[in-house]
Amino acid sequence: MIAPDIIQQAALLIAEGFYNYRNKFMEITRRARLRFERRNWHGIQYDSKERLELYKRESEQVLYALKKILGDLLTHKEVWRMLKAVYQEEVRDRKDYELAETFYNSLIRKTFPGQGVDEEIEFVQIRDEPLVNDIHELCHVFPFYGSTYETIKGILSYYPFFVSYDNPDYYIHLISNRIKEQLVSTFGDFRFDRMELIRPVFFRNKGAYIIGRIVRGSQVMPFILALLNPFDTGIIIDAVLLTETDASLIFSFTRSYFLVDVENTLLLMKFLKSIMPEKRRSELYNSIGCDKHGKTVLFREIQKHLSATTDRFEWAPGVKGMVMAVFTLPTMNIVFKVIKDVFDPPKNTTRQKVMEKYRIVFLHDRAGRLADAQEFEYLVYERNRFDPALLEELLHTASRSIMLDEDRVVLKHCYIERKMTPLNIYLQHASEKEAIEAIIDYGNAIKELAAVNIFPGDLLIKNFGVTRHGRVVFYDYDELCFVTECNFRRLPAARDEEEELSGEPWYSVNENDVFPEELKHFLLPPGRLADAFLQHHADIFTVEFWHTMQQRQERGEILDVYPYRREQRFHKRVI
Repeated sequence: MIAPDIIQQAALLIAEGFYNYRNKFMEITRRARLRFERRNWHGIQYDSKERLELYKRESEQVLYALKKILGDLLTHKEVWRMLKAVYQEEVRDRKDYELAETFYNSLIRKTFPGQGVDEEIEFVQIRDEPLVNDIHELCHVFPFYGSTYETIKGILSYYPFFVSYDNPDYYIHLISNRIKEQLVSTFGDFRFDRMELIRPVFFRNKGAYIIGRIVRGSQVMPFILALLNPFDTGIIIDAVLLTETDASLIFSFTRSYFLVDVENTLLLMKFLKSIMPEKRRSELYNSIGCDKHGKTVLFREIQKHLSATTDRFEWAPGVKGMVMAVFTLPTMNIVFKVIKDVFDPPKNTTRQKVMEKYRIVFLHDRAGRLADAQEFEYLVYERNRFDPALLEELLHTASRSIMLDEDRVVLKHCYIERKMTPLNIYLQHASEKEAIEAIIDYGNAIKELAAVNIFPGDLLIKNFGVTRHGRVVFYDYDELCFVTECNFRRLPAARDEEEELSGEPWYSVNENDVFPEELKHFLLPPGRLADAFLQHHADIFTVEFWHTMQQRQERGEILDVYPYRREQRFHKRVI
């Protein structure tokens, strides 16, 4: 007989652990405003990383305390069934109750590693709608005053900072004009009913974002003001973004997570989905730093998709990886990546090092050029959902990551990422204009990664993908490293004709040596695409470019990488 008071004590311990986690999460989040106002960019980077590491630390502390209370009872499923009922009653009225349920599920995963989902002891039901659906709880509503200018003026007054806006009248005119142009394009004229803006400001890296929507009848249009604080003269408005594509790029799976002071996460998700209906709810949770619940939602999205379809897992398009085996569901835009047991030559790394690379990507500024990868353990799927040839090869090449359990396939360890078109395949089928734009953006991706101190290592175009918005993104992390760790060298001149004609290097090459001028010989497809790349990015093949990047990183500079196009910016002189 399990004493009810022990169950009550343990359930409250879990709840208190979750409350402590969320309080610390929000405390870190709320520092972002002051960091932005003081231009403390290193501080906001530190906070972003600290917040990402918080969940693991807090959940492990709770589990340690549970072991002290429950002892051997910790691994009894009947105990967890009873705990679930008491815990659910404790957290059911919280505005972030879905995060509380995921916190509880995380403890079960740590207690029963290797088991599938157990509906009796875990929270598996999805409640997509908030208990309270009052827009005024989340947003401030600005009626259309008959003048777009006056409406925008009222908005800036509502969002003051300790640092004043620099030349606000100038920006209000620019914003008003762009809104009118977009309204005419979208609705036929420039009238609208109101603007609904999320009360807290969204902060990330060196930027701040006022996010909302313009409402006309039953139609909505995104409204995002991008703010910067680069000078002593005050905060500038760098851009106004007014389309679903623009909003989606701001909330991209390739970018770092926002710091935003919102407690009612369900209500926030519903609002964000209204301006980005094509964006997955799991990605939206990730975008505000709730990555563990984002994983939960992604798992449920996959299960829902499997129950509604009959397609089977198959190899993902592109060249098979030397380190990772990558497969996909044809009708779902995600890929599953498992680490192979033995890596194909010339790869020289270890399973642990590969996992460390993915950890770096999780914690680092992804700059819009690295795919966010969600790490999972012990996913269980029916064997008949796998292409037989795929399953046979996975069992042969990745037995440490995948196994059979009767008629079920168990993914013991995998990463799930957004599916993209490999750049090499994209270039084969794109129009000439699209191909040139992609190859130029390939160079942009390399430079923007360098700006955040990331050197991809393997720069071949097969390791880059193209998103649905046409952006080029890197997704092969096994050779990724920091720019500051590399030794960028000029190719030594051959001493004689024999060395020059030799198929082998006539000079010593150490592990971290990189020869930029050598890259052009195997990175670029020949012809007009190579010409276009060199016209815009020839400096990538110079030692000087990389040395300059190293020097700026070593000086502690935090370089600017913008999540919107240059032509959308009001203030192009900001570096």
